[in-house]
Amino acid sequence: MLTVLKNPSYARLFSAQIVALLGTGLLTIALGLLAFEIAGGDAGLVMGVAMTVKMVAYVAVAPVVNAWLSSVPRKRVLIGADIVRALIALGLPFVTEAWQIYVLIFVLQSASATFTPAFQAVIPSVLPDEAEYTRALSLSRLAYDLESLVSPMLAAILLTVISYHNLFMGTVFGFIGSAILVLLTRFPAIAAPAASRFLERLTSGVRAFWQAPELRALMGLNLVAATTTAMVIVNTVVLVKGDLARTQSDVALLLGAYGAGSMLIALLIPRLLDRISDKPAMLAGAVALPVLLLIAAGVMGADALSQDAQWWVLLVLWLLTGAATSLILTPSSRLLRRNSTEENRPAVFAAQFSLSHACYLITYPLAGVVGAALGLANVALILALIGVVGVLVAFVAWKDYQMMSRTSS
Repeated sequence: MLTVLKNPSYARLFSAQIVALLGTGLLTIALGLLAFEIAGGDAGLVMGVAMTVKMVAYVAVAPVVNAWLSSVPRKRVLIGADIVRALIALGLPFVTEAWQIYVLIFVLQSASATFTPAFQAVIPSVLPDEAEYTRALSLSRLAYDLESLVSPMLAAILLTVISYHNLFMGTVFGFIGSAILVLLTRFPAIAAPAASRFLERLTSGVRAFWQAPELRALMGLNLVAATTTAMVIVNTVVLVKGDLARTQSDVALLLGAYGAGSMLIALLIPRLLDRISDKPAMLAGAVALPVLLLIAAGVMGADALSQDAQWWVLLVLWLLTGAATSLILTPSSRLLRRNSTEENRPAVFAAQFSLSHACYLITYPLAGVVGAALGLANVALILALIGVVGVLVAFVAWKDYQMMSRTSS
């Protein structure tokens, strides 16, 4: 897998991703501490609104910025987005009101909604060979999973010698480091798209999703992944601390099991996709997720099981859930690459970024509100049913794809 890092351009871009992810991880922790200093007991509300603002920025901004900056060289777009993120992070320690957090987070996450799809869209041009590209996707998945483990540990170490305000400087350095690495990277020659009206550029990515059956299948798979991700991210702490009455370290352990499952698949998937196509691999993950949620709902609602027994079963279920989620998400960019051209690829990746986060904008509040009102077993059941809808969408779309393939051949 690491042989792909022999490509100097990709090695620099991957390094840029790593340092930016570490900076973002430190930002999340520092932001939570800042919210507590400003709002005290209402810090959870402030963070909830901030995360909602983040998702709104992701959904609304990515297609607009891609259309606006479609003629700008991608290297300039990436560097500019990193500079904006660094400047906003530099201003966060001086915030004194909750509304200021919301405004700055919207601008910062808008810059991230500019950077991430543009970054993802350039990798297929840097690595035109599909086998190398698949290994790059695995490395990227590993980077995301490792960041969720490393950033909290790094923050804990730093907080023993500095105040949390200085964590924001780590974020600033992360984004500046990313900008420098992008600046030092030699980008392949990528022709600018043909001139067109703004509305046409704005909708080109979504139109590509609608026209390509494989991308319609991906939309269903995005919904499936969003259901389990919401359950894990929103309700793991409630499940462990509330229902099971276990310790904070057990919260980290259960989340760690989810991350370990994801990393295991990320390591194995290049060899797997050398043997089978994307469709059976991704559908296997998609079918598994609602089943795992249904089992989890049964375990959480089983009064006959002791809390210790529930804990061990859920530990295995979270491990399998992380693996199944990674089985969907890791190969997803192969579908985007296959169903796009150099000209429309940034728009397609921006559409995926926006549409996938629109799914999270639905499932995150649902997991929190319904979980609080009806209990975790019931919300797991509801999310599982939504996941079944996503699986059916993927099956129907891939059936259309097979029919089109037969017709064209």
